[in-house]
Amino acid sequence: MEKMVRFGVSIHPELLKKFDELITEKGYANRSEAIRDIIRDHMIEEWEKEGEVVGTITILYDHNVRGVMEKLTDLQHENPEDVASTIHVHLDENNCLEVIIVKGDAKRVKKLADKLIATKGVKHGKLVITSPLNL
Repeated sequence: MEKMVRFGVSIHPELLKKFDELITEKGYANRSEAIRDIIRDHMIEEWEKEGEVVGTITILYDHNVRGVMEKLTDLQHENPEDVASTIHVHLDENNCLEVIIVKGDAKRVKKLADKLIATKGVKHGKLVITSPLNL
């Protein structure tokens, strides 16, 4: 295990109380792990702008909209360096869910997600990314 560095933080008592309630609710073992996750989340937000990312693009769409499935498939095939895999689920007679696992340059992945989500027939979509770096 890598060596950890200790540091002190000054915080208002009420804010600390709310933080402790939150980390208990989320199941963290201690404050240190919660603070590490907060720092990681912030750093990942910065990597969304550039760098290597991994993640998912989740889209819900109406498969009855003419050409939507073909357009979604075409966009994925146009970006083979970023699309690792796709999971397709038939939810009911009208709706499908796709989870597209992505890995690649943050700008390209974001652009692909934007195109997929903006496709006519897509009801909702979301990109969730993280860094493959060990933090």
